[in-house]
Amino acid sequence: MEFVKGGPTKPEIAAVSLSKLQLTKNDVFADIGCGTGSISILASALAAEVYAIDSREEAISATRQNIESAGVNNITIIQREAPSALDDLPTLDCAFIGGTRNITGVLGQLAKKVHGRIVVNAVRIQTASTIIKTMQEMDIFEEAVHVQVAKSYPLADDIAFKPINPVYIIVGDTNKGAP
Repeated sequence: MEFVKGGPTKPEIAAVSLSKLQLTKNDVFADIGCGTGSISILASALAAEVYAIDSREEAISATRQNIESAGVNNITIIQREAPSALDDLPTLDCAFIGGTRNITGVLGQLAKKVHGRIVVNAVRIQTASTIIKTMQEMDIFEEAVHVQVAKSYPLADDIAFKPINPVYIIVGDTNKGAP
């Protein structure tokens, strides 16, 4: 998989994030700040239609190459800054945000565009706090999960564990409180 700064999302984090999205086979899904496209590719096996969005040329290039290598054909790549990149998309069933630039604007647009779950990954506690507060103000906040993963490595004929930076997975649902 081709790499860019900030990605790809670690497999363990991707598994929890995708679980929180609760994707189904008929879903229309957007991956905002797609980076290398790893979440888009994983989601493409679970959803009907996927939009991979990033403003960075290197991210779009990596996503395009990784999608081609994976042989996936239900992902549309969009090189544009969010939240304006969401303007021309159809109604979404769920969305994932891997990049947190313009996060309050992106969440505001997604609150109007998504009829379901929004999952955001953040690595900084201040960013997680901003996301939670914004989702609470929109009355869509469901939960925040702090995920700490450690990977094994050999050490003096034994096995030790090295931690990976923790990630905050914040979940919102625009159907919260709906009948």
